[in-house]
Order: sequence, then structure tokens, then C-alpha cells
Amino acid sequence: MIIGTAVEQPVLPIEAPPLIEGAAAHVRDRIVDIRSGPLQVRLAETAADIDAVQALRYRIFYESLGARPLPEMSRRRRDFDRFDNDCDHLLVLDRGNGRGSNSVVGTYRLLRRDAARRLGGFYSADEYDIAPLVAHNGEILELGRSCVDSAYRQRPAMQLLWNGIAAYVFHHDITVMFGCASLPGTDPDALATPLSYLHYYHLAPPALRPRALNERYVDMRRLSIGAIDPGRALAALPPLIKGYLRLGGFVGEGAVIDDQFNTTDVCILVKTDLVTAKYSRHYERKCKDT
Repeated sequence: MIIGTAVEQPVLPIEAPPLIEGAAAHVRDRIVDIRSGPLQVRLAETAADIDAVQALRYRIFYESLGARPLPEMSRRRRDFDRFDNDCDHLLVLDRGNGRGSNSVVGTYRLLRRDAARRLGGFYSADEYDIAPLVAHNGEILELGRSCVDSAYRQRPAMQLLWNGIAAYVFHHDITVMFGCASLPGTDPDALATPLSYLHYYHLAPPALRPRALNERYVDMRRLSIGAIDPGRALAALPPLIKGYLRLGGFVGEGAVIDDQFNTTDVCILVKTDLVTAKYSRHYERKCKDT
């Protein structure tokens, strides 16, 4: 499922450096390095890693899900924007599939506060007023450009991605994660149940609540609260959004239509208490052993 959307204005091709500045040179220095059978999750370290991530995103977003690429994206068959070089990229690799550069089968893009300052802001700010999040005292993390190859959407690959995020969150002492999550289609009334359910049952507290920009704001209250069966509405949500809600996630106020991706976006935020509580003992023990 897509988190975040493509920047609609023209963008220049990304020229990634041969080695990402600050990337681990040795396995022992990696912030994230988790394996399960032939699968491995780690951060991108080279230009080839970023190229493979962008190729996977293109296959999933544009070839599989029907998003409309910009001309340069079509020519290169890559999904890219100006944020890529300043973000960390979490990737899942299948070392046993014999596909070379196509061994990247899952990815998340991770953007922290310092990198966002260099870029002039967070990606989600194109759709939402995220001032309450930016004003938050703790470290914040924007999640975006999430996708997994269709052959790997079973538990092991998804679990590795979540374990990788947990390791990253723990290492950088992240207190809040956020990003735009997508519902399929651009007709809010056809999405009346999920939008209304999310607004009534999972609206973020005011102190952290993002709000869709006025010019893009779509009211999520399509139905009355009495017309919603909460259990059925929750069950029908995309798996990724359900995963965030299980971690105690919230949504911002208002939805946003993304015509390029044929989706309706909501802003998700998650306090990381449950993530860090679940994994802190494991990573504290790992640090002591290394």
C-alpha cells in the first residue's frame, strides 16, 4: 500500500552518490541488519541500492497500481523525487532469488527532522498542515513510499520491514512517526465508511493533529457515527492502515485526493511507545553483545 504520493510538479532526475554519506561500511556498524532465511532488511548504502528501490517503486506504483508517472519517470522506469537523496531507505532483499539488482523486494522511505530542514520541509506538507508535529519536542520520523513486491506480501517480508522500522526508531529515539496513507479511488462518497470510521474513532489529539490544507481539504465525515459498524469498518481497511491502528495510531483531520495515484490520502501518526516497548529489550541486549 502506498504511503505518500508522488510530487506532481516536474522533478529532476536523482543523481545518487556511489556511497551514501554516513552509510555503514561494515555489517557491525549497521543500524539495521536483520535476517530471516534468505530475506534481509537493512538501510540502503549505495547508489545501486537506491536505484533498485526506485525501480521497485515504479513497478508497484505505476505498472501494478496504475499511477500516472511524470515523463522522465516513464523514460527511466524509476519513481524518484527530490527527497530521495536526503532520506534513509529501508529495504528488504531476497538473497536467494537470483535476480541481482531485483533482489530488493520491499522498501520504506524514512525522513527525519534534520534532513527535512535541509530539504525545506517534510514531504507530507504538500498535503497537510503538519505544524503540530513539527513543533513536537521529540524526534519525529516521516514514513513514505512504502511498497512490497506482490510475491512477498506474506508475513515474513512485512514482519522484517516492521522489525527494521523498530530498530531504526529505537536507534534514533523517535517519539512520533507519521505519513500519508492511501485508500484506493478518488470518490470520497465511495469511501464514506472508512473515512467516517477513521474520523470518528481514530482522530488524533489536538496537540498533534495534522489538518489537510484548505485547498485540498475533503471532509471525512461522510456518514453519521450511528451509521457505522466499527468492527466491519476496521476489518475492511487496507492492511497497512490497520497495522498502524493496532499500534495505537491516529489520523489527522480531513482527507486529500491524489488524482495522479488514483487514491484518497489520510495522514497517519503513531506514537512509538508500543514500538519501542516491544523491541527495546532486544536491541539493548544486542548492543551489549556487540
